[in-house]
Amino acid sequence: MPFAQRLTCTIDDACEVTGLVRTKLYKLIGAGHIVTTTIGRRRLVVVQSLLALLDTNMSN
Repeated sequence: MPFAQRLTCTIDDACEVTGLVRTKLYKLIGAGHIVTTTIGRRRLVVVQSLLALLDTNMSN
């Protein structure tokens, strides 16, 4: 399945596809720029929020 069609991904996957380090990713999560959800103890990144962040930065 293409990445853009996935609903969620792991933190590691998000770092890999964006090229960001974990620290920066967590700062963006804390600032509300990236949406996550927690299922049990597992934190998942909502892929649409990553795509929206990248789209916003590309249009600036």
